[in-house]
Amino acid sequence: MDMFTDSLLSDNEQNISEGNVCIMTHSFFSDVIRIGFTDNDPVDYALTLSQSTPGNYSVVFSLKCKQASNVAFRIKEYLSNKKYVNEFYEVSPKVAEHLLKRETLRIPVVDMA
Repeated sequence: MDMFTDSLLSDNEQNISEGNVCIMTHSFFSDVIRIGFTDNDPVDYALTLSQSTPGNYSVVFSLKCKQASNVAFRIKEYLSNKKYVNEFYEVSPKVAEHLLKRETLRIPVVDMA
């Protein structure tokens, strides 16, 4: 199940307890990023997105964490004043990466051990 959303989380989305939050860039946009979450591999998800749209998505950073949908939603809230269109935000990937790392300090990261 792969989900990207800017609206309030549905019941189904709130049930994602573990997944990858990812920050992606698109070949057509040099100064915007896309933030989302998936319970699949982030690179595979970017490839799937690229197949259904013109241009290509690239994963800049991803982090596996608990409550991935909540983490992604919070980051989008933080960046709401930088919203470009849909899931795209006019912010550097480094800023989004910093927010993702900071947010996972509030919501536990999956222990890979």
